[in-house]
Amino acid sequence: MLVSGNLRKMVTELSGGVKYQLPLDEARIDLNALLGTRVAFEFGGVINCVHCDRKTKKSFSQGFCYPCFRRLAACDSCIMSPEKCHFDEGTCREPDWAQSNCFVDHVVYLANTSGVKVGITRHSQVPTRWMDQGATQAQPIARVQHRQLSGLLETAIAKHVADKTAWQTMLKGNGADVSLEDKRAELMDLCAEDISALQDRFGLQALQILEAEPTVEIQYPVLEFPTKVSTHNFDKNPRVEGRLMGIKGQYLLLDTGVLNIRKFGGYHVQMETE
Repeated sequence: MLVSGNLRKMVTELSGGVKYQLPLDEARIDLNALLGTRVAFEFGGVINCVHCDRKTKKSFSQGFCYPCFRRLAACDSCIMSPEKCHFDEGTCREPDWAQSNCFVDHVVYLANTSGVKVGITRHSQVPTRWMDQGATQAQPIARVQHRQLSGLLETAIAKHVADKTAWQTMLKGNGADVSLEDKRAELMDLCAEDISALQDRFGLQALQILEAEPTVEIQYPVLEFPTKVSTHNFDKNPRVEGRLMGIKGQYLLLDTGVLNIRKFGGYHVQMETE
């Protein structure tokens, strides 16, 4: 099979295990069906911005051209550090976008990726966010009314647990299962004063602690994990090929190295499969 188009992040569905589709323009490639087969990607040197579609020599923030990177609220620093939200200062890049994306309910959660970590996501992105991070277990621990508050709560919890995924460790295999409920209870005790202060500041209804939510177990389509993680990079080598041994997070695990699909959003590639 031969197909070409601009890369976008893989589309996931949690149905038993994780089902993956790779968008290439209008095509949707069933990646689970390709496990164990040889695949090849050829980057032809063209990058199109994932927002405005203009050609760009360099990609910023996983697929944007520089003008969009500088202009869009989705690329502002407060997206990565929501506790630094500056909407109330009147300096938000796109107030209407913020109303639809930041001023909606967010979930604060624990996930087992390369170990237990805390994270945040819009309520509509559960469980997509967990699959994108390669979590094998995940549990919501709080629901809040806006993104800034989720960031403030995450910052408080991150004093006691990681808030980043060690992606190389995550790609080498699935860690041992843990009791996220026990960890949640421990963290709620440790963060009780911080939580109370946030509720005093924003109101009790703005921050609701979730107790004993079920832990979601997630299985990924992997035949074999790499023992050593080496990465493919289209900017250094335009042709990537190998046998597809697995998919986890937004990574293809090839027997020749791993490919972070999300990193190369907007790259126009030709894909060959057996």
